[in-house]
Amino acid sequence: MELQKNAFKAALAAGKLQVGIWSSLCSNIGAEILSDSGFDWILLDTEHSPNEIPDLVSQLQAAQRGTASALVRPAWNDLVLIKRVLDIGAQTVLVPYVQTRDEAVAAVAATRYPPHGKRGVAGGARASRYGRVRDYLKKADDEICLLVQVETRESLENNLEEIASVSGVDGVFIGPSDLSASYGLIGQPGNPAVQEAIKRAAVTIRKCGKAPGILTTNEEEAKRYIEWGYLFVAVGVDTGLLVRAADGLAKRFKG
Repeated sequence: MELQKNAFKAALAAGKLQVGIWSSLCSNIGAEILSDSGFDWILLDTEHSPNEIPDLVSQLQAAQRGTASALVRPAWNDLVLIKRVLDIGAQTVLVPYVQTRDEAVAAVAATRYPPHGKRGVAGGARASRYGRVRDYLKKADDEICLLVQVETRESLENNLEEIASVSGVDGVFIGPSDLSASYGLIGQPGNPAVQEAIKRAAVTIRKCGKAPGILTTNEEEAKRYIEWGYLFVAVGVDTGLLVRAADGLAKRFKG
């Protein structure tokens, strides 16, 4: 049995725009529905969602039949958390709150087997189809896609180029909500100062040969980010979609 190719990683390397959706519902049925909606990728969140490893396994299984590549955001840049996410079969991880070059280097090490990293070795995990994938331990690193999240003013203005230049980092994701908070503009990611920083970030990341990524639920913003060069863009969140649809339906009948 051969190792599954990482279509998302290949698309970023080819400079192909990837449009995605954020999943915070912690639901395998939700993941199955979203993965078949036509998006290029779906992000299964554990940082700001009550998602745990057993939940993620069922979500990855459910999403496997769809068109969307499944990405997972571990709760922190932690060797053990990342190891567990990789062992259950995630090939792309988005590591939150990477502030420095050293933290980016640590994230790379967590996703690679020795001698190139520190990922713990498990011979029969789901990632290797329970040991059925030939030479999984030798091939796995090539299909891992690492995205690091830069989300503060300090890291963006002082360390972004160093972070994006780290070998093994495939893309850099800008977190607008935390970024706006670090600018003293909490809840205002659309503020001109924050937007200008987001625009500059795309230029820097691309200059380093990496893919810039971002999330917004505003369609006009999403189109603008794509024009600015963002290559993997999440254009919605499942909880927000459900809230708006449910509230709108109730309002039309309850007035």
